[in-house]
Amino acid sequence: MKEFKEFAHRLSDLSGKVVRQYFRSGIGYDNKVDMSPVTIADKKAEEIMREEIMFHYPEHGILGEEFGLHNEDAEYRWVLDPIDGTKSFLCGTVTFGTLIALLHNGQPVIGVINQPILNEFLIGDNITAELNGTVVKARDCKTLDDAVLLTTDHLNIKKYQDIKKFEALTEKVKLYRNWGDCYGYYLLATGYAEVMVDPIMSPWDLLAVIPVVKGAGAVITDYHGNDPVNSTSIVASSKGIHSEIIRLLN
Repeated sequence: MKEFKEFAHRLSDLSGKVVRQYFRSGIGYDNKVDMSPVTIADKKAEEIMREEIMFHYPEHGILGEEFGLHNEDAEYRWVLDPIDGTKSFLCGTVTFGTLIALLHNGQPVIGVINQPILNEFLIGDNITAELNGTVVKARDCKTLDDAVLLTTDHLNIKKYQDIKKFEALTEKVKLYRNWGDCYGYYLLATGYAEVMVDPIMSPWDLLAVIPVVKGAGAVITDYHGNDPVNSTSIVASSKGIHSEIIRLLN
């Protein structure tokens, strides 16, 4: 695990150098089939990580958002999202990051949220989470009226889940904001927010955040309170309020 964690840090350093070259540079973008944007920064950052993995661990598998599967039946598989929050990246905000997960037999054992502009490297292993080498913990929040609730895009709630039930949740919390993508999970794991909700997610969006959130002592499930590993949605929060959130959303 120590070796793999150090390697994940190397992947973050290499991809971060690429991302920083293009940040606030006025680059254009293309639309993928699902109409989400992709930039040359997304592609080059994933390429350099894939090359590094295949050189050092040729027996490992890879799943990347931009270039798909490689050696998918491997015991160990890296899951890469070179820029989680491409819309934020294109708008010049820092609420994006690079997500890296390592799966062992399909279960995430290491997760990384790397913010290359702020040089914030957050890594978790389901037991602990560290930000730039310092252990971090989610805040112990007992009641919703003391909680900060985040989501990536309010419109996605309406599109994929029950918007009225979600808005009932927003009325019970202290503060509701759309500081989302992977940075919302960063804020949860480091104690600056207490709830992060995503109504729709892909494997490269969610697998890296699981070991980070768990390592920070918070709870992470799908929208209905189930195992998040093979899900398509996420609800992450402080332990003391998670069951009430799931009840309200459903």
